[in-house]
Amino acid sequence: MASQISVGALSAMFDSTKLHVPQPILQCLRIKPVVVREQDRYGVVFSDVNHFVRTMLPTQLNSYVTDGILRRGSFVRLTNFQVSVVKGKHLLIIMGLEVLSALGEAERIGDPKPLEPKSGDEMGGQSTTLSSNEFYNAPQPHNPPQHFQNIQRSRPSGMTSNANIFSIEALSPFANNKWTIKARCTHKSNIKTWKNTFGEGKLFSVNLLDDSGEIRATAFKDQCDLLYPIFEEGAVYYISSPCTVKMAKKEFSNVNNDYELTFDRDTVVEKAEDQNDVPQIRFNFTSLGDLQSIDKGTTIDVLGILKDVDATSQVTSKTTGKPYDKRELTLVDNSGFSVRLTVWGNTATNFDTPPESVVAFKGVKVSDFGGRTLSLLSSGTVTVDPDIEEAHRLKGWYDAQGKSNSFTAYSSGATGGGGGSWPTFKIISEIRDEEIPSADSFESFSLKATVIHVKDNLCYPACPNEACKNKKVTRGDLDQWHCERCERSYANPKYRYILSLNACDHTGQIWLSCFDEAGQMIFGMTADELMKIKEEDDAAANEITKGATYCTWNFKCRAKLDTYQEQQRTRYNVYAATPIDYATEADQLSKLIASYSI
Repeated sequence: MASQISVGALSAMFDSTKLHVPQPILQCLRIKPVVVREQDRYGVVFSDVNHFVRTMLPTQLNSYVTDGILRRGSFVRLTNFQVSVVKGKHLLIIMGLEVLSALGEAERIGDPKPLEPKSGDEMGGQSTTLSSNEFYNAPQPHNPPQHFQNIQRSRPSGMTSNANIFSIEALSPFANNKWTIKARCTHKSNIKTWKNTFGEGKLFSVNLLDDSGEIRATAFKDQCDLLYPIFEEGAVYYISSPCTVKMAKKEFSNVNNDYELTFDRDTVVEKAEDQNDVPQIRFNFTSLGDLQSIDKGTTIDVLGILKDVDATSQVTSKTTGKPYDKRELTLVDNSGFSVRLTVWGNTATNFDTPPESVVAFKGVKVSDFGGRTLSLLSSGTVTVDPDIEEAHRLKGWYDAQGKSNSFTAYSSGATGGGGGSWPTFKIISEIRDEEIPSADSFESFSLKATVIHVKDNLCYPACPNEACKNKKVTRGDLDQWHCERCERSYANPKYRYILSLNACDHTGQIWLSCFDEAGQMIFGMTADELMKIKEEDDAAANEITKGATYCTWNFKCRAKLDTYQEQQRTRYNVYAATPIDYATEADQLSKLIASYSI
């Protein structure tokens, strides 16, 4: 087995004077689970007998560890990787590997030492990035394999001569901080504005595509104004660092990538002269007949024949009072099913595609309203008569026989009846996966969860004057509490709950914000009463706080987008909390089971 290892391959990756092994075979010495931004990851140590290097498995390879395929002592072949030296630290970034199960497992072979940076001017403290299949000035194998993807390509003439083109899949927070990608803008959002207690600003985002994958990029404030006129949907651009690469917030994006970009002040965006060597938008279609098996809240792509187009209508946001334009479409395909799909905003008002066209939708959300319905996300795209094989095949079927077919519509009866007015509860994994359409809208849901932690800051001093609408007061001279809104001082404030609590169910954990009414239910007393106890006996107040944990509640919540320090996040606010009524819930479960006629 020792003879199978590519001895010296690790040092050769970082030394252009040595022969590069395109697909080195290494031994796995250690596997350690870690948590990065609430994601389960695995740190691994690989050895080439002479040296070892630490790295992280990409999330798509986690199953190798969880399924027991990759173990301590296993042998692997690296099929797709990138290396960097950043501030003297060797980084190996793995994007693909093959576990050589036929070689079995073995105790550590040799006495490998940690890699040390090469001394002298060649490294010079600079960051050097090399790909798994193209090393600058490195000797190349006589017959290199043809199936490797180019992670780094020479930039064409007319661009900066010493720049290199990276593939999107090679971008990560751990990679070289100097890079350029060449990508097609497949989606450009409208400019969105926000205003809250932390400030105000604006943003827009684009989806970028090359032959290796997709990534989402967002511009804030000044960069928003600068870059918005530059980007055009369908055009190809060179985008060069500095540009922040960070973990993706999947709830705001339909792009399949663990990372996303934020444009910095000095990010360079240039329109490419050659617009044809980057692929067009890519799809992963779900048949309309398979929608019943797709979980609610899942984001998918669909392709269908446009059967009906309704007139534009308006709905009004309950929170802002703003009207939103919407339009209902009916799609059919060769599965024999039809489904209603809603488009919003400018897409709705400008939609002029004639019936019987083939339309591809990328980034639609599955809902169970009325059985199964679809809604185009703000980051989604619409492509009419796409020049792809699936579209040509669907159009041929429709013209030949589909026009005269009848189709099965998804209806509320398809999901099973019963349950009366019993609210539909969501599990935490569903809630975290769902996307809020815009900052001006919210999603309401019910949640059954157990409180496992309550943060220490339980309440705040508010103005006793009802007209001030719970404005916070500050303690001034002579132990008086002053309100800036009514410009009066009071001997005592009126304390109000403002809780941050962590709750869990069998699928995960979530942070919830609770205000005064919900706080009174959870603690069984007003905030004034709790603060009075705290002043007299701090230990007794702590026991009351502890008593609120490990209790299960039915929460009624709202999810809303929030922007803080130029970062979008979803905030979950509780507006009602009720204790579990086990007798009622058992009766409702009994009725629900009976409705299935099992």
